[in-house]
Amino acid sequence: MDDIGVKFLSELVGTAMLIILGGGVVAAVSLTKSKGFGAGFLMVTIGWGFAVFAGVLVSYKSGGQLNPAVSLAQAILGNISVGTMLIYWLAQMIGAVIGAVIVWLAYKQHFDEEPDAAAKLGVFSTGPAIRSYGWNVVTEIIGTFVLVFVILAMTNGKAPAELGAVPVAFLVIAIGVSLGGLTGYAINPARDLGPRIAHAFLPIKGKGSSDWSYAWVPVVGPLVGGALAAVLSLALLPVVS
Repeated sequence: MDDIGVKFLSELVGTAMLIILGGGVVAAVSLTKSKGFGAGFLMVTIGWGFAVFAGVLVSYKSGGQLNPAVSLAQAILGNISVGTMLIYWLAQMIGAVIGAVIVWLAYKQHFDEEPDAAAKLGVFSTGPAIRSYGWNVVTEIIGTFVLVFVILAMTNGKAPAELGAVPVAFLVIAIGVSLGGLTGYAINPARDLGPRIAHAFLPIKGKGSSDWSYAWVPVVGPLVGGALAAVLSLALLPVVS
């Protein structure tokens, strides 16, 4: 395989792993008859942190970006081309859909037993505690800015895998416990949009709406936050582009 093919596969596999474990912990906590049912939001944040750890770990070949906002920041800084960024975005989206389908397969019986459509959707995508699109976008911008800016600070402007998976995992947990209660902290367009697409086409019993009216928020907010982090890093951080 050529280099870009390896990187495409790396991002796809890493993002799928991210969603398998991240969506999996939400399913464990939210779905009826799961042994993890009711474990709470802290368990979800810890699970997502280690989902990032696993995803970054298995996608070292591509830099472990796993997030269109991170890839956008890398393109702004000149670390990857716009063409490569678009290829990464495609890999991340496909990986997120695949990961979500695997979560559904693992929890198929629990989805069938769960009467609450909102709980089912929550396994796949985020939603706000208080629906106010403008403020929800602001929250996602802030959370993603923190994610990307701190990663750039720790990696001297490079991708997450250049730092290592453990610090990125703890950063995601920190964002979750601090800011996650507001919108569910997507902080990653692929993490939300890919599984939301899977929710729309999967034959989930009693699944209800995929809430497409909100779907733009966890896409636009993270992209803006990632771009702002990249731009400000040039002025405020010792970034090597």
